[in-house]
Amino acid sequence: MTSTGQDSTTTRQRRSRHNPHSPPHDSSVTSKRGAKKGAVLSSSPSLAEVKKKGRMKKLSQAAEQDLIVNIQGLDLNLEAKTLSGTGLVFDEQLNEFHCLWDDSFPEGPERLHAIKEQLIQEGLLDRCVSFQARFAEKDELMLVHSLEYIDLMETTQYMNEGELRILADTYDSVYLHPNSYTCACLASGSVLRLVDAVLGKEIRNGMAIIRPPGHHAQHSLMDGYCMFNHVAVAARYAQQKHDIQRVLIVDWDVHHGQGTQFTFDQDPSVLYFSIHRYEQGRFWPHLKASNWSTIGFGHGQGYTINVPWNQFQPQLVLVAAGFDALQGDPKGEMAATPAGFAQLTHLLMGLAGGKLILSLEGGYNLRSLAEGVSASLHTLLGDPCPILESPGAPCPSALASLCCSLEALEPFWEVLVRSAETPEEDILEEESTEEKDEEGLWQPPALPILTWPMLQARTGLVYDQRMTGHHNLWDNHHPEMPQRVLRIMQRLEELGLAGRCLTLPARPATEAELLTCHSAEYVGRLRATEKMKTRELHREGSNFDSIYICPSTFACAQLATGAVCRLVEAVLAGEVLNGTAVVRPPGHHAERDAACGFCFFNSVAVAARHAQALSGRALRILIVDWDVHHGNGTQHMFEEDSSVLYISLHRYDHGTFFPMGEEGASSQIGRAAGTGFTVNVAWNGPRVGDADYLAAWHRLVLPIAYEFNPELVLVSAGFDAAWGDPLGGCHVSPEGYAHLTHLLMGLANGRIILILEGGYNLTSISESMAACIRSLLGDPPPLLTLSRPPLSGALASITETIRVHRRYWRSLRVMKVEDKEEPSLSKSVTKNVTEPANPDSAKRMTTPEGNILDAGTWKAVSASSVEESTLGQAKSETAMVELSQDQSSEAPTREATLDQTTSEADTGGATLDQTTSEETAGVVEITQTLSALCTDNQTLPASPEQGAASQISPNELIENLRTLEINCKAEEAPESQIPEEEKLLGEAAGGQDINDSVLMQSFEVRANTDQAVFYAVTPLPWCPHLVAVCPIPESGLDVTQPCQDCGALQENWVCLSCYQVYCGRYISAHMLQHHEGSGHPLVLSYVDLSTWCYNCEAYVHHQALLEVKNIAHQNKFGVDMPHSH
Repeated sequence: MTSTGQDSTTTRQRRSRHNPHSPPHDSSVTSKRGAKKGAVLSSSPSLAEVKKKGRMKKLSQAAEQDLIVNIQGLDLNLEAKTLSGTGLVFDEQLNEFHCLWDDSFPEGPERLHAIKEQLIQEGLLDRCVSFQARFAEKDELMLVHSLEYIDLMETTQYMNEGELRILADTYDSVYLHPNSYTCACLASGSVLRLVDAVLGKEIRNGMAIIRPPGHHAQHSLMDGYCMFNHVAVAARYAQQKHDIQRVLIVDWDVHHGQGTQFTFDQDPSVLYFSIHRYEQGRFWPHLKASNWSTIGFGHGQGYTINVPWNQFQPQLVLVAAGFDALQGDPKGEMAATPAGFAQLTHLLMGLAGGKLILSLEGGYNLRSLAEGVSASLHTLLGDPCPILESPGAPCPSALASLCCSLEALEPFWEVLVRSAETPEEDILEEESTEEKDEEGLWQPPALPILTWPMLQARTGLVYDQRMTGHHNLWDNHHPEMPQRVLRIMQRLEELGLAGRCLTLPARPATEAELLTCHSAEYVGRLRATEKMKTRELHREGSNFDSIYICPSTFACAQLATGAVCRLVEAVLAGEVLNGTAVVRPPGHHAERDAACGFCFFNSVAVAARHAQALSGRALRILIVDWDVHHGNGTQHMFEEDSSVLYISLHRYDHGTFFPMGEEGASSQIGRAAGTGFTVNVAWNGPRVGDADYLAAWHRLVLPIAYEFNPELVLVSAGFDAAWGDPLGGCHVSPEGYAHLTHLLMGLANGRIILILEGGYNLTSISESMAACIRSLLGDPPPLLTLSRPPLSGALASITETIRVHRRYWRSLRVMKVEDKEEPSLSKSVTKNVTEPANPDSAKRMTTPEGNILDAGTWKAVSASSVEESTLGQAKSETAMVELSQDQSSEAPTREATLDQTTSEADTGGATLDQTTSEETAGVVEITQTLSALCTDNQTLPASPEQGAASQISPNELIENLRTLEINCKAEEAPESQIPEEEKLLGEAAGGQDINDSVLMQSFEVRANTDQAVFYAVTPLPWCPHLVAVCPIPESGLDVTQPCQDCGALQENWVCLSCYQVYCGRYISAHMLQHHEGSGHPLVLSYVDLSTWCYNCEAYVHHQALLEVKNIAHQNKFGVDMPHSH
């Protein structure tokens, strides 16, 4: 923007836009100049002016009444109602168990020892409210777990080491100790104690430092070091005892908390949000249900999030706080920092009125674990978040995961809906950017993580009543009136907020400070107005755009700017952490050489330069301007400077809203070295509210801000976008401003300063400023009720700004990936099987996962969703499908392998692989009417996850445990006694004992019925040995080729590393001998084209195997495989 004082042409152009012959605008769209000025000086007002003032007064009264109605639910009146205190449960009894047979087991007592040492070192234990741990009662645990399972765990108190080890081996990555049950009950009870304290208003938030962890534990299954699911139990407990209706669970452990997810995947009252390592299923727990595509089932669809915030409106936030994503953790192998977890904690503290409880889960590097817990606890206590060390931008894979999650959830959360006005092609660019563009990207220098500051006071407040001396001599109803700051201070006193702040004396800005942003000629010109007469003042004001001047104007403007500089000094010196400047006249429209839009000196710009001068370097400064009018002056002063990032959110209305013109367009991005450091979110209409601003914050402002990594945040805090403002026409609430402030407080080590700009409804600016100051003081933001999703026009504005700035900010490059799958709703096929006629014949058997199968509870499982999963390697699960005699007569008598893709059938059925034998004439299908294939009346589970797993019968297990001989191997059944079907299923398993086989159904069933029995094996979707698969020889494959050692023509396998052919275990076992000699892991059956991994002891089906399977299928049947997925 050029100087309107120097360039009369520009002034005339701006005035012409107020032409009465201009097209009519929305009645709420009133420019500052139009609302402010009297055109001529006269002794008595004209009729038009009287009507105008009457309309303005009526508008102001109506708007204020509307505002009062809208903020009735906001309780800012009683300081005593502000909860304080962070609860901490830390009980030494939780260290009274460990692994008896493996001293190197990562989940051990030393974890809590390291945490305690760190907290004592930093003085955090004394700052917390200590709570005694209590034991969870059985009825509390039964909110999530079965009574049989709890009883089984209780019996572990009386087992010896050998019995404990046998039971532990039936699960995955679990050890048991005689004290495990007691400690797990104590851990769950610890979280429940904090739930009572937080919801009973004893404390604001809390942290349970407990072990064992819990989020992998399922309804009837230990898993991944976990016995009872503490967070899940706490959520159900809060709902039952405290009548909480909505609970948000955030799981930031590096491993997916499948136990928690399965507990709530049909429940819309619990929003489960997990951020974990997945790697296309290669990372534990190896579940498809851990992918972004799993979004819940039934009424719970959209409430499982694997990768929205205020739209859900939780009343309690529980965090499964694992710290195994920290740098140096041997399990997670990730690169998160303690400062990062402090940031996550801070973001979550803005929800549920601050009712937040962290429950310790994983974390196995003792130093990083202790530092991560300490950082999160500091944040809960209200300490500022440390600056992230060179955060940069998310990696491409993280952006891709985020994009997938957002797309899967968009149908369920209106707040996630993207603009339909901007074509996708215009938003999304190619993921790979040209090398020359990458070189031009700005990279923030590395910064050490700051120590936790010791502050004399938290929030500074600067105000001087002398600033009320600036007033309009000709218009008593001018919106920029002295009462603005008087009413704000009056409200702060009423609420006791002023007394909680450190009051700082204001001072005038020095000449040198003003000259950092304004010319000497302009400063002198304003100073000269102190001695002007009334008529000269009016004439001088008319030389600028939307300006009035009185004899006190220069002194007030100089005092306002100096007050902000004084606050900057206090923040940088550590005198206070943050602060607010209640000042006037405003400043963000003021140009280097011209007053504009009620503004004379650009206070925020001068303060930024003052901060850099104090630092002696180009301090990185973020300026966020949320005034409803674009801060043209601030933008121009820094548009060539990369050390200052200017982000403005304002009404633009396609250039017709003040200050008008193209300066506030999203296309304005800065110049020269400052290119990309000017960011404009231009609203093109009225009624923009909380949902729209929060969408802009989460999608645009915060990603850019964290990538920029500022060292100081200055906010041009105009409140003319608030409800009831006569100029703005927008609907931001005081609660909304409190949340915007809280979200910015995670930046710059908490060093943030709010500077009053506009805002012309006295009630709205008072309530809004009070809400912001409470956030600065560390009070939790009030509950925010979003009455609607973001406006489509607002989303279009956000999307357009993202499109413009994706070139400069990598955090905005959320990619649309091609390798996508549909969200998982009800994809898997689950089938119950009849009980054997003789239960005794089905002895305790162990699946490859180590899960115990009981004849009375055995269930079929699909690969796409396995609820009772394992922490190590998810191995094959077997389903037995019974076909009627009519169906079996045309079917082969050998095994039928269930292809992994059966769970993805559109019809909900499952298709058996066509390649059961050379004589196979077609595909055997299991129709949708699965009940017709069952011999009992059992029904399918409502969720593919629930009840889909092999479950233990605790009573059977206890009985069997007592009869087992410790450390003795079960005798292998003679080969002649092994049913042929079992031989085929275990074909390539080599030395796998029949007692370790997944088969456990009694074969008396088949002997006593007229039904044929088929076994459908659901293979692993991935295994770590796929890298051993070598290219297919040019000669191809010959499925009729005999064994190279014995010449056998039956049951031959081909090695997928060297492509030599040998016979299977039940011929002469030459393929097994080949594996033992060569180490080659993967082999392909020429009988049914299944693939076996010796190392995993499991069947495997993966995309990397499709080519060799298809070639074998062509050679065997003369046609391609019927499906290639």
